[in-house]
Amino acid sequence: MELRGKVAVITGAAGGLGLALARRCVERGMRLVLADVDGAALATAAQQLPATEPVIAEVDVTRGEEVESLARLAYQRFGAVHLLFNNAGVGLVKPVAETTSNDWRWVLGVNLWGVIHGIAAFLPRMQAQAEESRIVNTASAAGFLSDPGMAAYSVSKHAVVVLSETLHQELAQASSRVGVTVLCPAFFPTGIGDSERTRPRELTDPTPASAEAQQVQERLRQAVAAGRLGADDVAARAIHGVVARQLYVFTHPRIRFAIEERLRRVLEACPPPPVTRPP
Repeated sequence: MELRGKVAVITGAAGGLGLALARRCVERGMRLVLADVDGAALATAAQQLPATEPVIAEVDVTRGEEVESLARLAYQRFGAVHLLFNNAGVGLVKPVAETTSNDWRWVLGVNLWGVIHGIAAFLPRMQAQAEESRIVNTASAAGFLSDPGMAAYSVSKHAVVVLSETLHQELAQASSRVGVTVLCPAFFPTGIGDSERTRPRELTDPTPASAEAQQVQERLRQAVAAGRLGADDVAARAIHGVVARQLYVFTHPRIRFAIEERLRRVLEACPPPPVTRPP
C-alpha cells in the first residue's frame, strides 16, 4: 500500500503510540488529522511534528457524535482518508471482584466503543473512495490472553480483535478496497499507565485500591518499564504491517508462545468429536 501523499487520521494522538504513529506517517509523506480527548496536550504534540501542519481536533471517542464530526472535518479538509488509526485507549489493572460498573463503562467506552464509533463514522466514506484505504484498530496481545488483574482491559481488547477479524472477512467477501489491520503489541513504555488523568468525573471510582490490586499494578508497572521496544518501534512495525496489508501485527514476536499456550489449553478442553467410520 502506497502512503506518500495520502491522509491518516489518528485518535489518541497526544502522546505515546498515537504520537509515534504520527511521526512515522510524517516520515512516509502523509498528511495528518490528529485527535485526542486532551486538547492542550494534542496541541503541544502537534508542534513536535516537523515539516507538517496537522489538522487537530479535541475528540472524546466515547461520543459517537464527536467522532462523526471528526470524519466530517477530515473529509472537508482533504476529501479522503486512507488510513484510520482507531488508537485511543486507556488502561486499568484490577481484580474482577474490585472492578466497578464505572470502571467497565470507562474502559469499554474508550477501548471498544471508540473503535466502533470510528468504524461507523469513517467506513461508509472510505468505501465510497476510489482509492485503497485501511482501518487500523489498536488492540493488544491482551486481546488473545487472560491474565489476572487485567479483566476490563483484556475484555475490551478481545472484543477489538473479534470486531477487526469479522470486519476483515466481510470486506474481503465484498471485494472492498478497504482493508483492516489489528495492531497487537505486548508491553512497552507508554502513557497508558496514566490513563486516570483523562477519566471522566462521572465515571471515577473513589474506592482505594486493595493490597491485591496494588500488587498487580506494581507488576504491570515493572513489565511496562522493562519493555525492550519503545513506542516508535511499535509504530514502525505497525506501518510496515499496513504497507504489507497484514491483518495481524504482533510487534513482539515472543508473545506468540503465551498465545499458543492459551490456545493449547482451550483446544485440550474441547477435543474434536470421535471419527465415525462406515460399518
